Amino acid sequence: MTRLGLRDSILVLTLIPTMLIGLILGGYFTVNRYVELEEILFQRGSSISEPLAIALEQPVLREDRAQLKRIVSTAHNKHSPLIKSIAVFDVEKELLLTSNYHEHFNNLNFSNDIKALHHTDMVKRDDTFIFFTPVKFNSQPSEQWQDAHATPLALLVIEVSKDKAIIAQQQTLIMSISIIVIALILSGILSLRISKVLVSPLSQLLLATDKLVEGKQDIGLQVPMQGEFELLRQGLHTINGAMANQRDEMQKHIDQATSDYRETLEQYETQNIQLNIAKKEAQDANRVKSDFLAKMSHELRTPLNGVIGFTRQLYKTPLNKHQKEYLDTIELSANSLMTIISDILDFSKLEAGAMELESIHFQLREVISEVMTLLAPSAYEKKLELSISIHPHVPENLVGDPTRLKQVLINLISNAIKFTEKGAVKIDITHRVIKQTNASLLVSVSDTGVGIAAEKQDALFTPFGQADSSITRKFGGTGLGLIITKHIVEAMRGSISLNSAPGQGTCFTFNAIFELPQRAFNNDLPTYSLENKRILFFEPQEHTHYAILAQLNEWKMQVTPCLTEETFYQALEKDFSYDICLIGNTADVEKMPVLKNYITQARLLSDYLYLMVSTISHNMRESLVGSGADACASKPLHYRKLCEMLAAPYRLDHPDVSTDEHDQPILPLKALIADDNDANLKLLSTLLSEQIESIDTAHNGAQAVALCKTHKYDLIFMDIQMPIMDGITACKTILDSSLNEDTPIIAVTAHALSGEKDQLLKDGFSDYLTKPIDEDMLKQTICDYSSSSVSSTTKVKQEEAEPSPAPFESHLLDWPLALRHAGGKPDLAIEMLNMLLDSLSDTHQQIEQALENEDFALLLSVIHKFHGACCYTGVPKLKQLSETIETGLKRYQNIADVEPEVLELLDELENLKLVSQIS
Repeated sequence: MTRLGLRDSILVLTLIPTMLIGLILGGYFTVNRYVELEEILFQRGSSISEPLAIALEQPVLREDRAQLKRIVSTAHNKHSPLIKSIAVFDVEKELLLTSNYHEHFNNLNFSNDIKALHHTDMVKRDDTFIFFTPVKFNSQPSEQWQDAHATPLALLVIEVSKDKAIIAQQQTLIMSISIIVIALILSGILSLRISKVLVSPLSQLLLATDKLVEGKQDIGLQVPMQGEFELLRQGLHTINGAMANQRDEMQKHIDQATSDYRETLEQYETQNIQLNIAKKEAQDANRVKSDFLAKMSHELRTPLNGVIGFTRQLYKTPLNKHQKEYLDTIELSANSLMTIISDILDFSKLEAGAMELESIHFQLREVISEVMTLLAPSAYEKKLELSISIHPHVPENLVGDPTRLKQVLINLISNAIKFTEKGAVKIDITHRVIKQTNASLLVSVSDTGVGIAAEKQDALFTPFGQADSSITRKFGGTGLGLIITKHIVEAMRGSISLNSAPGQGTCFTFNAIFELPQRAFNNDLPTYSLENKRILFFEPQEHTHYAILAQLNEWKMQVTPCLTEETFYQALEKDFSYDICLIGNTADVEKMPVLKNYITQARLLSDYLYLMVSTISHNMRESLVGSGADACASKPLHYRKLCEMLAAPYRLDHPDVSTDEHDQPILPLKALIADDNDANLKLLSTLLSEQIESIDTAHNGAQAVALCKTHKYDLIFMDIQMPIMDGITACKTILDSSLNEDTPIIAVTAHALSGEKDQLLKDGFSDYLTKPIDEDMLKQTICDYSSSSVSSTTKVKQEEAEPSPAPFESHLLDWPLALRHAGGKPDLAIEMLNMLLDSLSDTHQQIEQALENEDFALLLSVIHKFHGACCYTGVPKLKQLSETIETGLKRYQNIADVEPEVLELLDELENLKLVSQIS
């Protein structure tokens, strides 16, 4: 679309050239006229002044004023009104005569020397020309007289008016403008006529084009046109006819397409109905599959629970060598089958999109330690070096799903161990902080195994994909581990990759993003006991060497590192003693003499000697300790265990208090177990009988409900799938009407599908245990849900058994509670109470210092530490006060808000200290 229409374009193309040509020509002629008029005035002035100067020669010589006046007046009158004034000055610039004296007469004065003027000179003023002509004596032809009288006798001044010239110039300008305007008007009229001739037929053609666009057949161009417009008119008629034919043809195609489309829609509707039916059948099949997996999980895990559980129970009985080997095989097979079942269930969850990650607080190094402890025996059996290096700045506390993280690590590390015959398996962990609220862990697991060919690497992350999938393959497995690992890593907002080549080993690398906890956690490692301690460190495995060396340096120890046997002996030859000697080595039988030689020589130069060996053999570690080592631990050693082991001789604040598991008292509790499987029922009864006094059993939910109506229980363990009445119905019935409405009911289930735990809690269960039953989890459950019953019952038992007397009487000390915390052991309770009493003075002083300096951080740290000490020493009031203060500090972030409670705590600390001193 153009900016100007046709009419406007014609006007512009016509008027602009006319105007430009008129302006150029008019300007040219006007300027020439101006110059011409000025030249005419100059010539006329010169033609008047020079003859007049000759005429005035004799009168000037004779000083005949009358003659001068007559000549000047005659000249003025003859050339009036051109001449405005005529004046005659002598050589001294004195006025001799003038024809017109006016107010601007001073303009006629000659500024230069008159005697030096020999020719006519002109000066331009605003509205006049002034001519200065010298009057010379030219009558005598003699040269001597000509030289004597060459100087002017007088000066003739004529003032010529420019009025007529200005009027003539203005007339010329007006004439030029008039000619230009007339030309423009004529051009405009001509262009309008031309545009009318062109625009009218064009408008008709445009209107006809619009009608063609709208699909109208009558375009209204019946009258013939002239020239090219006629050709356009005929062309539009031709186009109109062609479009009419095309419309008819198109309509036929549209009708046919519409008919075909209707038939297609009917087919689609039929297919949609079939797809909906198929989708419903698929959903029903998926639901059946999920139910089948859940039931199969229960049915498979239940007998496996019995197999694994009774295997562990048999380990506690006297066994000969062959029996222990058989039990090892049974447990290994059962655990392998349990792993396969778990992989299949996890893969089913991934297919259904039902895998959900938890978001709970966990300690990263504790999780990794559990994995390494679990997998270390497999590495030791193949004589592989299993080492881990965690960057010191990697955060210890994270928020995420530790179970799934362990699953990923176990899968990758176990694969590395499985596919490596010799060498080492190395784990390196670093991190980076994202926006101060999240941390991205970067974990690499590398081995020196067989490696994977490039064409087989992509198949590893597909279901049932393996590097060696032949029937005679050497390594086992379902082929689901890596695909499950990949999905878990992606659910943690990370990715996984591998780098491998046949014979060069494999390196799996993945990252996972975890949240950082909002509150800070105290590091209770006794590192201060290790500061500036001299330690001789010998570790020949390079990866383990540098990982532990970095840890020792972080604890500010004075380390003498030795990577080779030569440097180790060189360090021993120096006349220098060490506080600690730490030796890491394998525990092969062939290398035992060499290792004992290390111990013998290092023992002489070190106060304490510790070993880290790649074995879990108790007998071998006892043998090494008997050779002179103070302690022997299995690699890879967790950093906390390493720190506590090295600091044990130097610690004064937290002495190692250990209790024998076999000496734990039987808790005075009564529990009910409901399970339809005899093996599982017997196993759970056996495990509970080692921890509590009385146990009742029921084979279905109905029996459990009946027992609950006549007996009061401290704990109820309920299976979910049972005949006659299932566990969920039994739970609801017991909670609604029985003697056990407040009794914790623990679900014992083999189900592993997503969302079941939340559903069980909604149904009324207090918690749940997953088969196979873990003894530690069972102990923890008993501890969590039976504290009140244990307290009341233990009090009765202690009263009947004449409990030991309290060391002193005070309203702040609850001695029975202290005994309960100590497992009924008076010596341990007194020792823990003494530790608290010894710390009272420092605690009191630090609290007062924090109040005086208004040090919020110091006060929170002291109260937090004191609160932890009160949890196990039977001082409930002090525990309640410290808990209230700590909660208030964290909530209000201000000391003033908890100052009354702090002052009360100081008074109670002083009272407790005085009472203990008097006693």
